[in-house]
Amino acid sequence: MAKTAKDMRRNDPERTREDILDVATEEFSEFGLSGARVDSIAEKTRTSKRMIYYYYGSKEGLYLAVLERAYRKIRSLESDLQLAELAPEEALRQLIGTTFDHDEQNPDFVRLVSIENIHHAMHMKRSSEIADLNISVIRTIQDIIDRGLKAGAFKRRADAIDVHMLISAFCFFRVSNRYTFGTIFKRELSEPALYVRHKSMITDAVLGYLRSDDVGAQSGR
Repeated sequence: MAKTAKDMRRNDPERTREDILDVATEEFSEFGLSGARVDSIAEKTRTSKRMIYYYYGSKEGLYLAVLERAYRKIRSLESDLQLAELAPEEALRQLIGTTFDHDEQNPDFVRLVSIENIHHAMHMKRSSEIADLNISVIRTIQDIIDRGLKAGAFKRRADAIDVHMLISAFCFFRVSNRYTFGTIFKRELSEPALYVRHKSMITDAVLGYLRSDDVGAQSGR
């Protein structure tokens, strides 16, 4: 006797949760927390509100689970790069390139982060997982900086969080503001030649920053 969709969901709860998160990601990124409807998510996943609430407790719980998975994905991509095995400059190039490509290929992530900023990160503050996840990228960047200083490839004793912000700001802005920026300046930011140029530009900017002497900090200015 063939298994029904209901039977398959019962026998594979992990797959059911992933399906719910996939659809919820689209729903929240398009309509925001306030506009997203759990009824719509249930209908598209052929589950029920009761099942969704069983797994995630509430609409806000589901939204937080979506955020956590989004951050888990990018941190996992970074971990897979095995940057400790690369020379400092190459490690940084790989990290920047991965961030750049990820944000371009995952506009839902950019929209979700923008939405959470509208809410003053009030939901994110409830998540110990997101805080723990994002420690890893700072440690990775600090290790690259330390190794680069020791090897003589870098001169600036930069703050790892500052470097992370510099990388994130450029990569994020290209996606979050592509429509307004593109409309004002008549540019399609995903156009291949521009895409390659921008990836090279942010990489050169970060490497140039780390290669330069930290004159301002040394003089106390």
